[in-house]
Amino acid sequence: MCEECYSDKNRITPLLNPLDCLKNHTQYICGTCGRCICIEHDPVRGLQRWNFPFKSLEIAKLYLRTADFKAKSSYGIYEIENSKGRKSYKIFATNEDLELFLKKNKDKKCSQMSPVFSVAKYKEYSRTQVRKLTSAEIEQYMSER
Repeated sequence: MCEECYSDKNRITPLLNPLDCLKNHTQYICGTCGRCICIEHDPVRGLQRWNFPFKSLEIAKLYLRTADFKAKSSYGIYEIENSKGRKSYKIFATNEDLELFLKKNKDKKCSQMSPVFSVAKYKEYSRTQVRKLTSAEIEQYMSER
């Protein structure tokens, strides 16, 4: 697993519409393994990508680093269950943020009330970049997928 971006697959992201995302969105470029992670604000939902619910812990881990990076703090991934028993995973800065979310969403619960994954302490990496990719970089990244 990459120490910086928490993934063992350095070309797994973007998951949805990868070519479009790489061409049009700002990317967090892992300074350790080179994985690109969309760090763009979603104009439709008004949220950052890490604010969305994820289908699995593995997918949530793919976006956790962007939350950590933006806040310069260690965030956590929490397992959330709805009233129908369906599980999803959400990224929160603190347990207080989780509790606020649960108060607003009465049909959801978090039985563990602590992160199922987080890193102990936020760390900066000197080779990290946040920018849009060039056409050549996009072509190379896609060929390596």
